[in-house]
Amino acid sequence: MKNLRLSWRFLFFIIYTTAIVVEIWLRQNLLGAGIRASMEVRRRWARNLLEGVGVLTENQGIAPDFPCIIVSNHRSYIDPILMLRDVYGYPVAKAELASWPVIGKGAQMAGILYLRREHSGSRANALRLMEEKVQAGFPVIIFPEGTTSGLPGTLPFKKGVFQLAARSGIPIVPVALVFADEKDFWVGKETFLSHAGRRFLEKTIHVRVCYGPVISGDNPDALLADAKNWIETRLLQP
Repeated sequence: MKNLRLSWRFLFFIIYTTAIVVEIWLRQNLLGAGIRASMEVRRRWARNLLEGVGVLTENQGIAPDFPCIIVSNHRSYIDPILMLRDVYGYPVAKAELASWPVIGKGAQMAGILYLRREHSGSRANALRLMEEKVQAGFPVIIFPEGTTSGLPGTLPFKKGVFQLAARSGIPIVPVALVFADEKDFWVGKETFLSHAGRRFLEKTIHVRVCYGPVISGDNPDALLADAKNWIETRLLQP
């Protein structure tokens, strides 16, 4: 039964994601749809996809619908999708995603900022693009730990995004992604296919998505500390 469930979910993921990418392409190239219309289609994809593969979500707080930088802890490859259910915004992702079949193309059309973490020039360019997208009226989603973590709390946060927020007066919104089962954390050297194959055998995956308060100020250290403390408080709650 579990193997049948896994096969169905992988098939559903491939077919549905391909159909959505084709829809976005057609809307943009034949109907002249803009980025917000593409993000609306992407939000429908995120909601239906998560439900289709057994991810049950519970929201706490209100997802931001205004220009801001959303900072979240990082547990799994589905983390960005959990927030794209609610937010019309630009996630920041590793540049390798651009080469993934179907997903890379779809992500580009629906709005994404790619980052090569090993290149300081790429990080500076990503911060510049983040500021541009916020000024254009969009939230930006980023994981300041820089990688996934299985710690009870979080890894140290990278400071760059908080320096940008302090310098440019951009509000920060912290988000805590709280998975019910630690087995859902994608950490270590396990491959994407191995982890996905193991976890999507299960009937359901439970996640709580906690949207926090707006944090503003001109001190990057204080912004970082306040966001990190808020997230860790939610992660450590029983």
